[in-house]
Amino acid sequence: MRAVHFGAGNIGRGFVGLILHRAGYEVAFVDVNAELIAMLQAADAYQVREVGPEARVHTVTGFTGIDSKADPDAAARAVAEADVVTCAVGPSAMRFIAPVIRAGLALRSGDPVTVMACENAIGASDTLREHVLEDAPELAGRAVFANTAVDRIIPPQDPHGLDVVVEDFFEWSIDRRPFAGSEPSIPDAHFVDDLAPFIERKLFTVNTGHATTAYAGWMRGIPTIAEALEHPEIRHAVEAALADTSRLLVARFGFDAAQHGAYVERALARFENPALPDTCERIGRQPLRKLSRHERFVEPAAQLLERGEPADALVAAIGTALRFDAPGDEEAVELQRLLAELEPAALVAQVMGIEADHPLAPQLVAAVAEAQAR
Repeated sequence: MRAVHFGAGNIGRGFVGLILHRAGYEVAFVDVNAELIAMLQAADAYQVREVGPEARVHTVTGFTGIDSKADPDAAARAVAEADVVTCAVGPSAMRFIAPVIRAGLALRSGDPVTVMACENAIGASDTLREHVLEDAPELAGRAVFANTAVDRIIPPQDPHGLDVVVEDFFEWSIDRRPFAGSEPSIPDAHFVDDLAPFIERKLFTVNTGHATTAYAGWMRGIPTIAEALEHPEIRHAVEAALADTSRLLVARFGFDAAQHGAYVERALARFENPALPDTCERIGRQPLRKLSRHERFVEPAAQLLERGEPADALVAAIGTALRFDAPGDEEAVELQRLLAELEPAALVAQVMGIEADHPLAPQLVAAVAEAQAR
């Protein structure tokens, strides 16, 4: 069996690539990082070392690397011959890999290939499908696009090596409905009839909590996520934001409240793992994406207000995120420019996708105005 994975970084090698390897696939990693691809081409194996109470060490073999910038035809041929195509490139970068996947589908014959976007976004595979089939709807029958929910914390790594350190927890949930009973063989993943509870539980717990910690820690000059959670005010803010999202998730999907509470506590313990050091600045990167309409802050807050319930802690977290002005992050720089130039209601509409008639709008406008006044 053959798999193609776009994005040969830490998530690609330490999570998706590892699971595909364990499922028996030969994995072709596709990336535009020529140095990384050269290392993959020269290596016979790399290791994934888990840290935590159930830690193991995995050795990954049977892979290759393709530089899609230098040789897009080779990447397209790999897609044409693959059984599974995955990506972990970031939601905003999916449009850049779509032409290669489209070219591969055009070369393809036989059974349709499984395509899954392993991104922190709701409906990421649907978005990828739109990019791939743009101006080529005739290729729709050559691929099955399935949405997924992925979860594994991977801290910054040595950029000059292939080995990856990861937490011992992971979860990969896949929507089984597009396969009509013919799901690909991936034993470490689990196929579900309704993906929404899994992807929203993860996005509105792990990602909301992580980002809330990051922005609050960065604002106070605290370097790491684990250190930030030791600060009582930050801990309270994170727990309050997750109390908001927990109310929504339990009501929306019928999760058992006690079991969901344990899921939240497990997430906080993962953030605090001293063997997984990560910085507030890194986790806070790309604030414009994280503040967008269907992401980890605005979406659950909007759903709560639409239900007639408060979302004060989430709005407070949004206010903190607005103050993230790390000069090394392009989106942070752009966010600060927008704060300087736009009226509050215009920024809320443009960045957060919330119009003036939405019940959440007044609170968001007030949060933007407060951020501008600082």
